Amino acid sequence: RENFIHLCNPHLEKMKEDILYHFALGTGTHDFPTLFGDVKFVCVGGSPSRMKAFIAYIAEELGLGSPGCDYPNICAGTDRYAMYKVGPVLSVSHGMGIPSISIMLHELIKLLYHAKCSDITIIRIGTSGGIGLEPGSVVITRQSVDATFRPQLEQVVLGKTVIRSTNLDEQLAKELMQCSKEIGQFNTVIGNTMCTLDFYEGQGRLDGAICLYNEEEKLQYLKNAYDSGVRNIEMESSVFAAMCNLSGVKAAVVCVTLLNRLEGDQIRSSHDVLVEYQQRPQKLVGYFIKKSLGKV
Repeated sequence: RENFIHLCNPHLEKMKEDILYHFALGTGTHDFPTLFGDVKFVCVGGSPSRMKAFIAYIAEELGLGSPGCDYPNICAGTDRYAMYKVGPVLSVSHGMGIPSISIMLHELIKLLYHAKCSDITIIRIGTSGGIGLEPGSVVITRQSVDATFRPQLEQVVLGKTVIRSTNLDEQLAKELMQCSKEIGQFNTVIGNTMCTLDFYEGQGRLDGAICLYNEEEKLQYLKNAYDSGVRNIEMESSVFAAMCNLSGVKAAVVCVTLLNRLEGDQIRSSHDVLVEYQQRPQKLVGYFIKKSLGKV
């Protein structure tokens, strides 16, 4: 049986039209099955430029585009998010932090539902701070944990705290790990990812505008995180995992580490080195898509 998107919202069936406001798309103005019905892989990442670069990369890898080819932004009617498509691959930016990616995912999941997509795999590709890993290492997330190392997302709905699971697809993580071994170009591990609400205090940095703890306390916290299985820190994975779980979608998070947080807080690698690091999740996921389509 084909695995279709599951919507946890009975109210949508009563709506004559569904306007995806932050995408500048709507069921009354766009033919979703024609535009998106063939999508099988969705890759999401923070910045619009990175997701445009990814769609150009995957187009060339799949033999569906040529170098220098331009890909139009499907969401050109808004400046909130950017979306690009080539063949069965959709590439979408999600901004920074849980609120931004949450809004995007609500509309993305509805888009895939209205398009009658099936057997979808969604992968977040991005950057992160590593813990106990050499910069440039790639982390495939086993489960997203909060800042107290619990594998859950706490969300307040109608004044009540709702707890949602943040586990990710175990088999998909193993398949991605195998792909990295076949590529053999960079260190890759499977580990927990800590998702925080803030880049500075929430991640134990010493270089923010406000810091009321000392270096010893910071290092102890990060070591505790490492001992609990955390290998990197970012700001989107928890709600990503929770929403994909509720929608019945296979999902993975693949992030490169730009620094080892046990050795410092600021990124000091050169621009060229950082660009190469940021291409590593792209290469891994691109190889996975090619392999899934029988093109390896």
